[in-house]
Amino acid sequence: MDGNTGYTEPVAKVMVSLPNDVLRAVDMEASRRGTTRSGLLRELAESAMRSRSLKRAERMAEIDSLGGHPKGHGGHVAELVKTTRPEP
Repeated sequence: MDGNTGYTEPVAKVMVSLPNDVLRAVDMEASRRGTTRSGLLRELAESAMRSRSLKRAERMAEIDSLGGHPKGHGGHVAELVKTTRPEP
């Protein structure tokens, strides 16, 4: 397994807590892929964030495809809050 001997950009070191069985699985997968524990966790985190962004973009496109313009709630909420707010 090749280790990362230096970084080309600033990186933060963090401490995370994992159950022993999860850590063993992470280490086994990192070894299988020929990478480090940190490299695997970074790859998994980046993949999860990309997936989340793609799902969000897909959902926004779906909402946009419904047509029309966003509509307000139809009320005057700010005025209602101000008029019903208890006095200090």
